[in-house]
Amino acid sequence: MDLGSVGGLIGGSAAVIIGILWAGSPLGAYFDIPSIFIVVVGSIMSTAIAFPLKKCLGIFGFLRWAFFSKAADPAQTIDMLVTFSEKARREGLLALEDDVSEVSDPFLKKGIQLVVDGTDPELVRNLLSTDLNNIGERHMEGINLMIFAAGIAPAYGMVGTLIGLIAMLRNLEDKASLGPNMAVALITTMYGSLMANLILTPLATKLDSVNKNELMMKEIMIEGTLSIQQGDNPRIVKEKLASYLPPAQRASLGGDERD
Repeated sequence: MDLGSVGGLIGGSAAVIIGILWAGSPLGAYFDIPSIFIVVVGSIMSTAIAFPLKKCLGIFGFLRWAFFSKAADPAQTIDMLVTFSEKARREGLLALEDDVSEVSDPFLKKGIQLVVDGTDPELVRNLLSTDLNNIGERHMEGINLMIFAAGIAPAYGMVGTLIGLIAMLRNLEDKASLGPNMAVALITTMYGSLMANLILTPLATKLDSVNKNELMMKEIMIEGTLSIQQGDNPRIVKEKLASYLPPAQRASLGGDERD
């Protein structure tokens, strides 16, 4: 579980609750079921109109990805590819066949298997690049869905506020109800803003970051696999793949390899 996402969600909610209590208002005054219904259900329905139902139902998988995805260690992947490069130079590409079954990442496993099978390098690059593009497009569908929902939630907050104001204006003769009715009308705007800025927008940004990290890992795997197939010096393989990492992470790579 990603502690940053969970901690941020809990901390943000706590900040709002503490602010309400600090202002001297009871929490119950900020709870309104019709307002919640307008913002949450309205946002869901608009998202269902904008995106295929299958994509909408898949949002739970993306939420799980945001909270429970475990970031891969690029240094570990690079060290593995450098090790494969050393073995391939000493014993030939067919020697990697025994290592394929031990590779846990399906993408890298596919690439190494293609190399072992003697597939043309250009075809290997095309196949892996096509997989990479498709992975990125699938991820962006979920990210765009979240961005759309984040944009529509405040709009439904305004719709709820207008509904409340209309109801208030229709009952102007009851002076005692004007204040409470106005408060309820504004609560809907608050719900829409919180839904967008505390939940949906941060999650969309988090998913985009996770997606970029995964695509970078896949690019490292592609370049490493092709370098192995070309018989590059392991030291060159390491330097080539290390260029994907920021300088602070390059120190975590293994020591220099011999030819």
